[in-house]
Amino acid sequence: MEFINERFKQVQFQQELLLKMVDRRKYPFYSLVIERGLVEEEMKEVLSLCEEVNKGYEEMKEEGFVSYLPLLIHFVGMLNIKLEPKETIEALYYQGYYRTLMVELKKLVPNYSD
Repeated sequence: MEFINERFKQVQFQQELLLKMVDRRKYPFYSLVIERGLVEEEMKEVLSLCEEVNKGYEEMKEEGFVSYLPLLIHFVGMLNIKLEPKETIEALYYQGYYRTLMVELKKLVPNYSD
C-alpha cells in the first residue's frame, strides 16, 4: 500500500511539472482540466454539455433569438462543480472549442449572478 501511495505522489508531482511546461495560452482548457482534477469522463461531460448547448444556440439563432441567457443558465447549472463558469468559457474560447457560442456566453457572464 505504501508503494502505491508513493507512486501516486510521484505521478502527481510529475503532472504538476508537466503542467508548468505546457503553453497555457495554447491549451487553456486542458490546463484547467488538469488544475481542477477532472477525470477523463468529467472532461467528456463538459464537452458533451458544450455540444448540447451549441445545438440549442444554433436553433435559437435560426429562430431569430437575440438573447441566449437561457443557454448560459443551462450551461452554468450543468457545469461540473469543479469548474468556474467564466473561467471555463474563456478557456474553451481560447482553445478554439465552440468559439461562436463562447463569444455569446462571454457577453452574458457579467450580467449573470448565481
